[in-house]
Amino acid sequence: MKFQTVTPGQSLTSQQKAGLELITRLHSGRDVVLAIDLTESVGINNEGRIRLRQIVEDSIKPGDSVYVVPFASKVVSLEGVSNSNPLGNPIEFTNSSKDNIDKVLQKIPPTADLKLQNTDIQQAELTIYQGIAQLNQNRFQQNQPIKPQSVVWITDAPLLANSGEQWIETPANSPFRLQNSPESKERQSWLKSLPINKRELTIENAQLKSYKLAVVDIAPNVQEFCTIAPNSKELCQVNSYLSGQLWLPTAIFTLGLAILPFLLLYLMNLCKKWRVIVSSDVNDEEKECRPLLHGKCFAIGDSDAKCIDEINCPGSEVRAYLERQGNQLYLVPTNLATIHWKGKEINKRTRLIGNPIQLNCPDEKNNDFYIKIKIKK
Repeated sequence: MKFQTVTPGQSLTSQQKAGLELITRLHSGRDVVLAIDLTESVGINNEGRIRLRQIVEDSIKPGDSVYVVPFASKVVSLEGVSNSNPLGNPIEFTNSSKDNIDKVLQKIPPTADLKLQNTDIQQAELTIYQGIAQLNQNRFQQNQPIKPQSVVWITDAPLLANSGEQWIETPANSPFRLQNSPESKERQSWLKSLPINKRELTIENAQLKSYKLAVVDIAPNVQEFCTIAPNSKELCQVNSYLSGQLWLPTAIFTLGLAILPFLLLYLMNLCKKWRVIVSSDVNDEEKECRPLLHGKCFAIGDSDAKCIDEINCPGSEVRAYLERQGNQLYLVPTNLATIHWKGKEINKRTRLIGNPIQLNCPDEKNNDFYIKIKIKK
């Protein structure tokens, strides 16, 4: 698919920024660019390599796409550069295996190039910031989730400088020496358009010269272009993109909120102790058993160690268990002696309905013995 080259767009509202941030939180992966200054004045030393390895090993996560972009007076030719991959072919981190880490570290130049004397840092900034903006804009155009992005700079050149502010190593023919050149204006537009947050630390190399390891985090961002249309309408894309990306999570969240009160009510009922009051046709005196909780049971007949109480009836065996599961009551026969409910012999696990419940536990001479069970929830 051929993508249109992105240019800086309109400012986004705080709600749109929050929506884009939410999209990236719902999906994994980032774009991480390692921008390495190849000139001799940097001369990455052991400390710099240790910190780079630390970033790669501890910061890069599965789902991240890593781009290694060396530069000097211009960005070094990158493999696979296209409109869909403006920063070349990435190293896709499918997992945090040593192989993936080694692939990144192998692409980092081992030493400075002594032939390279100039650093056009502003040209590198334009290439990289426009490139990562293009990556998210491509996803935006395809209605795919965008990603948060970061650039790790290793350079002794000043970052995010004002247009026309010259660095000593800027090539003499660089258009970025001129404040009002098209390239300077374009770079400045990207610096204003992208939500950039920079942190840096200084490292001293073997020649006792200092260079910086800087991390520039870029919040989730796309370029918006609103166009006027007939009938006093305005055509914008970001809101429809947000709707397309967030309708399902929003629907699930809304459904969850709707279900939550019923779930809480169910859990409250689950924790309630049921009062169980038992009487028989032989003895009208009522007996209140121990409170019945979810997952507990009573033995009908003889006592049973796994039950918290028993309900007496003729015989020395356990005829059945009266078991509470959730807010339901079950009769679980042992088939050691008969037990009837609603005129039928129960020989398998059966859910009891109604209140009170009347069970028949015939004695050995087949004389009826009725038990009446009242449940107070």
